[in-house]
Amino acid sequence: MKSRNIIVALDSNNLNKTLELVKILKKDVYAFKIGYQFFYNFGLEGYKKVYSICPKIFLDLKLHDIPNTVEKGLEALIKLKPLFTTIHISGGDDMMISSRANKKNTKILGVSILTSLNRDQTKKYYNQKNVSALVKKFAHLAKKNKLDGVVCSPQEIKHIRKVVGKNFIIVTPGIRINNKLKSDDQKRVETPEKALSLGANYLVIGRPITKSKDPLKTLKEINKTLL
Repeated sequence: MKSRNIIVALDSNNLNKTLELVKILKKDVYAFKIGYQFFYNFGLEGYKKVYSICPKIFLDLKLHDIPNTVEKGLEALIKLKPLFTTIHISGGDDMMISSRANKKNTKILGVSILTSLNRDQTKKYYNQKNVSALVKKFAHLAKKNKLDGVVCSPQEIKHIRKVVGKNFIIVTPGIRINNKLKSDDQKRVETPEKALSLGANYLVIGRPITKSKDPLKTLKEINKTLL
């Protein structure tokens, strides 16, 4: 059964293995996420190869620059027809407004606070130790500037949902099947079932699926828990 919620992250430096994985999983995912690692290794050619197998792509390049540069960058990226793409909310009001200029059918999502940051890091770099309060503020600004949604950790979902209402998209990375992964660089994580129950629309899952012994079996097992 095709997932309505799971976006599988294609973080890889092996194009052939990635394409095989897309072929295997495409009937059981909502979409695939292409980020820095894949895009910088394989570029437009790699993107188009994935798109030819499954056109439902979340192009996660987290643009963050002056408004005109972001606008022109998105003008080029949107020609690739991804479902979603991302910008940093911390780029400011004008940058967010400019990001909407050429959006067409692509949804623009704002990145709030990276899931790799804990309270000590947000205190150091944002002068705010309360991560939830900081993310709520960012989400409010994203909605005010008419973005389509936000990317946030599972632990901030319920706080954001109260601020943005039910029609704002929430995409959530930091999903762990057992809440743990060896050598994990994500600090604020949660299980798929819990994240959806808190109000997420889509769950980004990478290594727990792609690094498992049987990715399709793992994906199907997760899907069963979300019915």
